[in-house]
Amino acid sequence: MTSPSRTPDWLLERIALGELPPEELAAARARLAQEPDGEARLAALEADSRATLEKLPPATVAREVELRSAAARRLEVAREQTRPLRRWAPALALVPALAVVALFVVVRPVEPPVGDRVDGLEVTRAKGLLPQLLVHRQGAAEPERLTDGAAAAAGDVVQLSYIAAGHAYGIILSVDGRGTVTVHVPETGAQSVALAASGTHALPRAYELDDAPAFERFLFITSDIPFALDPVLAAARALAGSADVRTAPLALPEGFTQVSFTLEKVSP
Repeated sequence: MTSPSRTPDWLLERIALGELPPEELAAARARLAQEPDGEARLAALEADSRATLEKLPPATVAREVELRSAAARRLEVAREQTRPLRRWAPALALVPALAVVALFVVVRPVEPPVGDRVDGLEVTRAKGLLPQLLVHRQGAAEPERLTDGAAAAAGDVVQLSYIAAGHAYGIILSVDGRGTVTVHVPETGAQSVALAASGTHALPRAYELDDAPAFERFLFITSDIPFALDPVLAAARALAGSADVRTAPLALPEGFTQVSFTLEKVSP
């Protein structure tokens, strides 16, 4: 039985994967640091996750993520039927569901998060989630967390952050209403960058929206192996010239995971 003062296993997993909102993650890490064996438990879990990834071939990982993504969407539909309709950010709409770092999960008799119940029935929760792309608008007070489809204007300064959820390599780019493709990560080079396996990580620089009309769509592309930028940029340019540029995924081969976040541009 878990002591009330000891971080439960399910929460430790969320800390390791950066699955919590930034403020909650910081608070959870602070509490964990005060526990006698807290840091050691977290380090052991992260080491186990890395070992699991190294043993699994990329094709197996990609296929399992696809299957768990479908299951997560079905679970979210069931949840939506039990609560009032509300708008979710796209990375959250795909829902925390998907264990890239531990794809074959042994269910343990630990207390699940409160949200993991549907109609009073406990739902078996898979470790981890899909990668997430977070967008905050900087202002005079504190940064404002934006949701997918939020209104924005030229001159707005936005801070991008990512949660890799165990994926090893990635890039972040954007496509705007003029059809311009901009690479935000990496800032230089022709290869994907190594991602932090867990936690929420802000990009080094904020991004000021220009006067491109209609929209600004950010895309976070990840893989479990390094990849070249050129094929991804070619797919992004093809998407930029298509009629469904706002919603369609990039035409990439199997093995990539894509997360999209769109801001709707409004006139002053």
